[in-house]
Amino acid sequence: MPRIMAPPPSGEFSIRLTKPFTQTPTEKIEIIGEPNRPATIKHVTHVGAANQTIITHQGTIPADDVKELLALVRPLEGLPTNPDEDVYGLDTRVVLSTFEVQWDNGEEVEGAEAPTNPTEENKRGFREVVESIRALGRQRARERTS
Repeated sequence: MPRIMAPPPSGEFSIRLTKPFTQTPTEKIEIIGEPNRPATIKHVTHVGAANQTIITHQGTIPADDVKELLALVRPLEGLPTNPDEDVYGLDTRVVLSTFEVQWDNGEEVEGAEAPTNPTEENKRGFREVVESIRALGRQRARERTS
């Protein structure tokens, strides 16, 4: 009789940042975990001629930082998204997937504002999220795996 796999915990989340917005990524940061627990972070960069050299670092984010990060990204829900254009001007895509929120600034998202130009306040909030994710990538993903 085949084993039945348990579904992932309902509180599991993933946050993914890719740069640039539309072309083949040269930088990727992915954070996966559960609220109130440490999370894993993986930071991948593509360098060299034609970006063929891939460097991967990984690490752990402490539970307190996870809690702070989730509070920071929560307001992204409902912000304008646009699959055709980088409306935030950072050439960066952020995909947020939690039990409560599904948001991607590079896709049309149900419940998000129609593809319009975000306000300056929206842009500041998005920039703060991007800077925080990149800082976590630099600070916490230190163990080189490739």
